[in-house]
Amino acid sequence: MRPSPISGPIRQIGYVVPDLESALQSWLAAGVGPWFVLSNLTQRAQYRGSTCEVNCSIALANSGPLQIELIQQHDDTPSVYTEFLADGEGFHQLAYWPEDFDAALDAVEKAGWPVLWRGGEDSGVPYAYVEPPGGPAAVIELMELNDVTRGLAQLVGDAAESWDGSTDPIRAMN
Repeated sequence: MRPSPISGPIRQIGYVVPDLESALQSWLAAGVGPWFVLSNLTQRAQYRGSTCEVNCSIALANSGPLQIELIQQHDDTPSVYTEFLADGEGFHQLAYWPEDFDAALDAVEKAGWPVLWRGGEDSGVPYAYVEPPGGPAAVIELMELNDVTRGLAQLVGDAAESWDGSTDPIRAMN
């Protein structure tokens, strides 16, 4: 077995869903929340080597130290999300947040992991989805750990830690 080209803890588990509202209700019923929702975002990326722009909504919550992300794409533009949904919905990615994003991306590329999707540079939070050989997820996300991601992780984590299970379960962020 080859050693992994990435290191550090898994910070997030991501799900691609066809209906964000329904998915939120399912997670709330399981006691996970509160959810922070970014609606109708435009994501620009390189998808399998071509420029791609999609409209999606993202929701974030924590369960203990692990962040959970729900992603719904609103259009039918070919993307890493529509590709996944063609085979079903649900668990999509594990995410690592390296401080040196470029070095981590270089390491997975040198290990032969294809880069399926790369974006976020325009928002100050570069990220990429790479395809690991043989799992454990459809994709592995690398997202740069910087002041923006630290701040958002702190906000979501602190809210989950102090949440009473019912107050303000869905919180719009835009």
